[in-house]
Amino acid sequence: MDKKISSPSSVQHIEASREQQGQRLDNFLIKTLKNLPRTRLYRLIRKGEVRVNKKRVKPEYKLCIGDCIRIPPVRLQQADESPLNIPAQLTELIGDSILYENDAIVVVNKPCGLAVHSGSGVRYGLIDVMRGLRPQTAIELVHRLDRDTSGCLILAKNREALLAMQALLRSDDMQKHYIAVVKGRWPGDLFRIETRLKRETMPNGEKKVFADPAGQVADTVIQSMSSFQRNGVVYSYLNILLKTGRTHQIRVHCQSVGHEIAGDTKYGDREFNRQLKQLGCKRLMLHASKLDLAPTAHTKALELVAPRPEEFKLLLEDV
Repeated sequence: MDKKISSPSSVQHIEASREQQGQRLDNFLIKTLKNLPRTRLYRLIRKGEVRVNKKRVKPEYKLCIGDCIRIPPVRLQQADESPLNIPAQLTELIGDSILYENDAIVVVNKPCGLAVHSGSGVRYGLIDVMRGLRPQTAIELVHRLDRDTSGCLILAKNREALLAMQALLRSDDMQKHYIAVVKGRWPGDLFRIETRLKRETMPNGEKKVFADPAGQVADTVIQSMSSFQRNGVVYSYLNILLKTGRTHQIRVHCQSVGHEIAGDTKYGDREFNRQLKQLGCKRLMLHASKLDLAPTAHTKALELVAPRPEEFKLLLEDV
């Protein structure tokens, strides 16, 4: 059991237990300080008010058994104790969207528009729906997808499976494939983007990612491309292999070469988005289409495919 000073008006010191081993520091804090706004949480880490073993660490630091996490006194927002009212139609939709399941993991075809977890004004996410569907498991997200990105998402049913899947993510033993529709005619000789990416907090508190030589290594491989024209609008269809998993990586990499993803309200081209809406495209045209997993103690080798959404079919068929 965690050892901690529970008074909210004093510094807390929490000793990481076996259950926290391998967990990212930011995810640990999100669970521990449930009602603290995330902008404030990341500010605490950035300013060194949160420390591990008396040292500054980054949000992505992986906890080890026995790590001493220092948490400063914080004022939490009042918790909303009302029960979650998850629509029955959503629960049924997610139940019908399961692509694969065994005793260790569940793979879901996440719909566009559903966050993976609560926060920032969102009371529930896909993880809450899955906990309702699988109440007897300690189900957790293995990785994340942006709210408006659809497709393959892995959840683990126990801590051992979570660590095993995260180990696959850090290696080449899990390959993540995406499809995207982007602005204009994609260059026939552009098959790889390795521009470094840096995440920054804007003055209004919004987090954005920028191409920056001082940023983190990011690697996106374009496996195939096709260009189309409809009603004078030129766009390209890409099959993408994601070699690293930086926040908003594909969206910013496409923006950095002048071929923004259709429907992207954060990094996209407003006029292009308007033109695509007239063609019936009303979503972010990015879809996690396939996962290839090497075998582990918890799963056999797997190829998991999330069917192409209707909006992609609309833009790509009968052109």
